[in-house]
Parts: sequence; structure tokens; C-alpha cells
Amino acid sequence: MNIVDISRPLLTTIEYPGDPETRLETVRSIEKGDSCNLSAVYACVHTATHADAPSHFLSEGDTIDMVDLNKYIGQCTVIEVPPGIITGEYVNKYFPKKCSRLLIKGDSQSFFMESAAYEALDCGMCLIGTDADSVGHGDGQLKTHKAFLQNDIAIIENLDLSEVEPGDYYLIALPVKMGAIEGAPVRAVLIDDYILWNKIN
Repeated sequence: MNIVDISRPLLTTIEYPGDPETRLETVRSIEKGDSCNLSAVYACVHTATHADAPSHFLSEGDTIDMVDLNKYIGQCTVIEVPPGIITGEYVNKYFPKKCSRLLIKGDSQSFFMESAAYEALDCGMCLIGTDADSVGHGDGQLKTHKAFLQNDIAIIENLDLSEVEPGDYYLIALPVKMGAIEGAPVRAVLIDDYILWNKIN
């Protein structure tokens, strides 16, 4: 089984503009005479590769401990799109017509318009992932997120798809069980052979 790690490192990934700066604290160190190494991390739960829970943008939405984990495991398709804004017209022309989980490779610079997000729903997906730091951009952030989250589409942002070719894979991308909050870090991997895939699907 060949596993491809598509996660970004929490400690070194640049934070989303305006989010708290990630900080690592060394609590104990063997080098300094302690019995073990022990670290503490302060970070926004939306830094690096992460999942957005519905409550991130919906006042009555589910928190990350309530999301359906089935959405984050299973067959997925990676497509490559040009950097820039993804329009509804582009979705209709180039997106797969049937896809449960769709990952967008756009050099970290591709973002959905609200209309494109609604058009993408017709693909029958349960999860959308992107290598950008957000599925939306600028003034359209709120509407784009709501278009997905109101329709029970799981969102994973800030994936590292730089070494991944477009095609079909098996995705495992479970959010950390943080508690009743609006998001969580994710360790996302792709399996690029069909051993596990064939046994489960």
C-alpha cells in the first residue's frame, strides 16, 4: 500500500491573515536534564491542513466532534485547475459529473465563487478539499463556505497536493476530535493503489 501524505506541517505553515501566530513551547528537555521531552503548541485550529465544521460559519451548525467521519474516508478524485477564481461555468465544463470526494489542485491559488460552489453540488459530493488556505476568497468567503456547509459538504483546506497527479485515489483525512468547536487539524493521506480501496468499496 503506497501512502502519499498531503498534509502541511502545523508548526511551519503560514497562518491565515489575521489568525493567531503558531507558537511552540518546550516544557521539558532531555538535553537540559529532564526525564523526557515535552512540548506544548498554541495554534489556530484553521492553520495548516484542517477541516471546517459547519459551526465555523453557521450559528446552529454541527461542531467538529459531531461531523460524520464517513465523509473523510473513501474514494476521491484530484483535479487540477488554473490559479484564480473558479466560476460556475468552469465547474460545468471541467468538473467530474459524479464524484463523492473532490480535491482541488490549484497551486494554492484557486478559490470558488459562491455560484461555482452551488454548481459543484451537482457532482454529488460529500467532501470538497483544496490546496488553497480557503475554499473562498475575499468578500465571497462567507457565502462560499455557507454554500457547501449548508448542504452537508465537508470542507478540508490547505492540503499539500504539489506532488499529486490528477486522478482517482483513496482518501483518509480524519479531523482531530477537539471537542465542541468549529474546526480541527487533519492528517490527510492518499492511497494511490487499489488494495484497500477494492476491499472496502
